[in-house]
Amino acid sequence: MLNLNIMSEFYELSLSQTMEGLASGKFTSEEITKSYLDRIESVDHHINSFVTVDIEGAMTQARDADRKRAGGDTGSLLGAPLGLKDLLATKNLRTTCSSKMLQDFVPPYDAHVVTKLKEAGAVIIGKTNMDEFAMGSSTESSYMGPTKNPWDLSKIPGGSSGGSAAAVAADLCAASLGSDTGGSIRQPASCCGVVGLKPTYGRVSRFGMVAFASSLDQIGPITKTVKDSALLMNVIAGHDPMDSTSAPELAEDYTKCLEKGVEGLSIGVPKEYFIEGADSEVTALVQNCIDTLTKEGAIIKEVSLPHTKYAVPTYYVLAPAEASSNLARYDGVRYGFRSSNDDNLESMYDNTRKEGFGPEVKRRIMLGTYALSAGYYDAYYLKAQKVRTLIRMDFLKAFEEVSALIAPTMPTTAFSVGEKSDNPLQMYLSDILTINVNLAGIPGISIPCGISSAGLPVGAQIITNFFEESMGLRVANTLESALGLTMLRPSI
Repeated sequence: MLNLNIMSEFYELSLSQTMEGLASGKFTSEEITKSYLDRIESVDHHINSFVTVDIEGAMTQARDADRKRAGGDTGSLLGAPLGLKDLLATKNLRTTCSSKMLQDFVPPYDAHVVTKLKEAGAVIIGKTNMDEFAMGSSTESSYMGPTKNPWDLSKIPGGSSGGSAAAVAADLCAASLGSDTGGSIRQPASCCGVVGLKPTYGRVSRFGMVAFASSLDQIGPITKTVKDSALLMNVIAGHDPMDSTSAPELAEDYTKCLEKGVEGLSIGVPKEYFIEGADSEVTALVQNCIDTLTKEGAIIKEVSLPHTKYAVPTYYVLAPAEASSNLARYDGVRYGFRSSNDDNLESMYDNTRKEGFGPEVKRRIMLGTYALSAGYYDAYYLKAQKVRTLIRMDFLKAFEEVSALIAPTMPTTAFSVGEKSDNPLQMYLSDILTINVNLAGIPGISIPCGISSAGLPVGAQIITNFFEESMGLRVANTLESALGLTMLRPSI
């Protein structure tokens, strides 16, 4: 039973608890939505997790949800207040990608996942901050200003879905959607002490998502608990004919696997993921997860993913190359920002892109254009695609022996704001343990596994084979229950 004494506690509920309370009539969607909106007004000026808060729209949606429930509607997310990373198109609500280039862009349609959430009855509170065009690991490259980590406002929340993770950690929404191109769901989930699931490539439609690197991008949930991630996956997963990369495999009920436990499961520990220079506390907390799985009946095996060391250079050839192509559409002609310095067509193009894009986006466009240029395509892009295949084969070989892999999500806890801003290579290395999953196209989930001596969350990552999100959720839920770290909360 829920213990709800005062309205200020509403925002502390998990998504599953929220749905239980709404279904039982403990509170209304209007009450809990107002609780979140009040919370945002009270604390988000410290964190900057939201780019746009749709107060009027959210309250209208909440009242509509209450009327529908009174009329017998039982939508799976009916009345649940959610946030959306600001690269998901939302009809009549601006979608900025946290960039000057799109600061006033209002889409005429919803992304597929937004449509699915609305069909399930969810209330969209607003759009969350992110690294500009999802290019970053700290949410510092946002044109709307950096997001701060709720656990320590001097630390970054991770990126590029830092706004989504910080909003969930700070109880500013019941759950949120993010996107993961090289770790952008799992890495901020680790930094902020929440759960982040990157599904199999193609499991969730990308229609209506502003593209960064089309062969790597994937939308997924950021939540307070593992069960919450399963609930959101039940809504957003599945084939979409509007996305040519959407997988035809049927989605499943992801909540059914959660209580199965790990008795007898073989779980691999990739030796390359316990790297030299990693924070000793991170390593110790993840080792505690491994020991816990052993106590729960799992069989632990060391495995090797020998091409792991090539992941960062491979990713930073492929992702910028695709970004260079995808971002060519922002030319000041069709939509988005247009420079006023436009004496002629060429200067308008040049100045629009010079003024509209931030430094990190420009850097990646230039890297990608170089890798795709005549004379360098075979040496860089083609070679990187071949190494990508080797990385995928490493995982497939490992999954012949084990049902899942466990490793740290990040080699360290969240670093200080500004610490790596002037060193792009060090920033890129923040994703060293997450990039491989995107290159292979397989699912991974990060869950909180403890708190460092400095009071910062640490995440453990569960990786599974193609379309085996249920297995990852099953292992993650076992760990979450055994560790007793459900819904860790910062003091803001």
